[in-house]
Amino acid sequence: MDKKTDIIQESDEKTKAKHSPKLCGTNYPVSIAFIVVNEFCERFSYYGMKALLTLYFMNYLHWDKNLSTVVYHAFSSLCYFTPVLGAIIADSWLGKFRTIIYLSIVYVIGHVVKSVGAIPILGDNTMHIVLSLTGLVLIAIGTGGIKPCVSAFGGDQFEEEHVEERRKFFSIFYMSINAGSVLSTIITPILRGDVQCFDGDCYALAFGVPAALMLIALVVFIAGSSLYKKSPPEGNVLLDVCRCMAFAVKNRWRSSKTDPKRAHWLDWAEEKFSKRLIQEIKMVLRVLLLYIPLPMFWALFDQQGSRWTLQATRMNLDSGPFVLKPDQMQMLNALLILVFVPIFDMGVYPLIGLCKINFTPLKKMATGMILAALAFVAATIVEVNVIKTVVEAPPAGESLLQILNLADGEVRVTISETGLFPDPIKPYEDPWEYQRLPLNGKSQNHTVKIKYDAVDFNYVLSFHEQKAYSLILHKDIANIECKLVEDLIEKSEKGDAFVRFVNANNKGLNVTVGGQDFQVAPAFGISPSRSVVRAQYSDVKCMSDQNQYSVDLGLLDFGASYTVILEPVPNELVARKMEDVHANNVHIAWQVPQYALITAGEVMFSITGLEFSYSQAPANMKSVLQAVWLMTVAFGNVIVLIVAEGAGLQQWVEFVLFAALLVAVCLIFSIMAHFYTYVNPDRLDEMFSEDAFDDNEKNSKRHPGQEVPLKNVSRNTRI
Repeated sequence: MDKKTDIIQESDEKTKAKHSPKLCGTNYPVSIAFIVVNEFCERFSYYGMKALLTLYFMNYLHWDKNLSTVVYHAFSSLCYFTPVLGAIIADSWLGKFRTIIYLSIVYVIGHVVKSVGAIPILGDNTMHIVLSLTGLVLIAIGTGGIKPCVSAFGGDQFEEEHVEERRKFFSIFYMSINAGSVLSTIITPILRGDVQCFDGDCYALAFGVPAALMLIALVVFIAGSSLYKKSPPEGNVLLDVCRCMAFAVKNRWRSSKTDPKRAHWLDWAEEKFSKRLIQEIKMVLRVLLLYIPLPMFWALFDQQGSRWTLQATRMNLDSGPFVLKPDQMQMLNALLILVFVPIFDMGVYPLIGLCKINFTPLKKMATGMILAALAFVAATIVEVNVIKTVVEAPPAGESLLQILNLADGEVRVTISETGLFPDPIKPYEDPWEYQRLPLNGKSQNHTVKIKYDAVDFNYVLSFHEQKAYSLILHKDIANIECKLVEDLIEKSEKGDAFVRFVNANNKGLNVTVGGQDFQVAPAFGISPSRSVVRAQYSDVKCMSDQNQYSVDLGLLDFGASYTVILEPVPNELVARKMEDVHANNVHIAWQVPQYALITAGEVMFSITGLEFSYSQAPANMKSVLQAVWLMTVAFGNVIVLIVAEGAGLQQWVEFVLFAALLVAVCLIFSIMAHFYTYVNPDRLDEMFSEDAFDDNEKNSKRHPGQEVPLKNVSRNTRI
C-alpha cells in the first residue's frame, strides 16, 4: 500500500472516529439531514423521469406500444442489475462516500443527455434515439450504483448504541423516497402536457426538472461532506461468497472417488475457507432458494409505468375540477404505500393475530402474490370495457367502411352483393359501426349502388386491405355524388380528440380549433383529421373570404374521432357533428381498485420479504440478500419484455396470462415455504461452540419440515 493510500485511510478512520454534531440536543447527527434531502431529490428525479418514459417513447420517438414497453422494462431491469456493481465498487475500492459522489455525477450527466435528446430542433429522430438511450444507460448506472450505498451510508452516521434513532431514521428515509415519488409523478406529467414548447408537449422541460433535482441532490450531499463519518472500504462479502462457492465447485470437481464424501457440496471449500463462512453461505442459500419464484411478482408490479399507463390513455380522464394525465396515475402507488403501511402494521396484522392465525412472513408473501394477481384480474375487467370504444384495425384481406349521408333524404346502399348496410340510411345520422368489407386480395374494386328518391346511381370504387374508409354521400343538383375518404381510426395516445371538417359551402373555409388551423375546400371538400385537446369548443371561428362565422362544436371528448359538416344557412354556418370513433367512456377511477390491490400486495410481499430475508441471514450476509433481492426485480422486468416482444397477445389476454402465471408461481412458492424451517442467525455463535455444533450436525439430517430444537432456531416466526 502506498503512502498516499495510507494517508487517505488514516484520514477516513479519524473522520469515522469523530462524533458528528447532533440536531437540537438529540442523538440524531446533523449529517442525516443532508442525506435525507439528497434521497428526496434523487427519488424525485428518478420517478419523475420514469413516469414520462412510455408516452415519450410513443409520442416523441414514435415507437409502437410493444417496443415502448420492451425498452421501458429493459431500462428498469438495468436499474436493478447495477446495484451489485455499486456495492462492489463501494465495499472493495472507493468506499460509500466517494462511490455516491462519482456515480451521482454519472447520474446527472445521464439526465442532461436525456433532456437534450428531448429537444426537437437538435438533430433528427435517430439523434434523439441515440441521446435518449445513452442518457438512460447512464441514469441506470447512476441510480443503481448509489442505491445500495445511500441508505447504508445514512445508517453509518449513528453511534452503535443509538439503535432506536437509527430505526427512526430509516422510517424518515423511506418517507422521503415516497414523498419524492408522489410529488414527481404529479408534477412532471403537468410540465409535459400543460406547458407547450417547440409546438408540442414539452418533454425537454419535463426531463430537465428531474435533471435539476438530481444536480441539487449532488450539491446537497457534497455540502455535508465535513459532517459525515466515512468508513473505509472493508471488502465485499458478495465477492467472498462467490469465491467460496467457486472454490467448492472446483475442489469437488477435482476430487477423486477415493476422497471421503462430505455432507454438503459447500463443505468442499473447507480447505480454504472457514467453517463459519461456509455455514453462513448455507443459511443464505436456503433463503435464496425461495427467491427463485419471486421475479414473477415484479413482472406484474412494474407494469404500472408501461401497460397500465397505456391503458389510462384510452380512458376518461376528467376528474371534475381538473383533468388527469395518463402518467399521473402512477402516483397512486406511492401515495397508497404511505396509507397502507400503518394500516397493515397497526390494524390488519394485529387483527389477524387476535384471530389466532399463524400468519408467518412466507404466508404474507404468498398473500401478496395473490393480491397482485387479483390486481391484474381487475385490470383485465377494465381493459375489456376500454376496448369496446376501440375500432379494431382490419386484418389482411379486409377493409372497414362506414357511410355518412349528407343528402336531404334517405338512401339505400348496396355493395357488390356483400349484404352490408341492409337498412336505409337517414340524413345526417351518426354512422353505424364500421362494417368489414371482404377483399379478394390486397385491393379490389367494388360496385357501389346508391338508391335515392327511387333513382339508382352506380359507382366503382377501389378499396385496399387493412384500411378504414368513410363513404360520404351528398346531393349535387339531381344526382347523388360520393367521395371515398381514408379514415384515421387509431385513438390518440395522449387522450386527445381527432376532428375533420366537411365544407358544404360554395366557398373555402379556414377553421381554427384549439390552435389547429383547418383549410377546407368548397363544395364538400374534406380536411385531414387532426388532434385537438379534449375541451368544450363553443366559439370556433370560421373564416370565408371577408366573412367570419362562429360555430358551436360542443365537447370534443377523450379519444373520439369526429366528422363535422359545416352547412350554410342565411347569414351563418351550422355545424353538424358525427362521431366516427366513440369517446373513451370508462372513467379513470376504475383503475383505482387495481392500484389498491397491487399496493396492498407490495406491502405484504416486498416489505415482509425483505424483513424475512434479513431475519434469516447472518449479519454480514444481509448485503448479499439485498443484492439478490434487487436482482429478482431485474429478472421480473426481463419477463415482461420477453412476453411483450414475443407473445403478440391482445392486451386483456396478456393481463390474464400474467395473473395466471403469478397464481401458478404462488402455488409453487407456497409448497416451498411449507417445507422451509425458520432459523435464528443471531445464535450462529452457539452453533460453533463444541456442543452446539454437534447438535447442529444432527439436526441437519432431519426432514425439511421437522422442527429444529430451540437452541439453534427461533420459534418466533413473526418479525
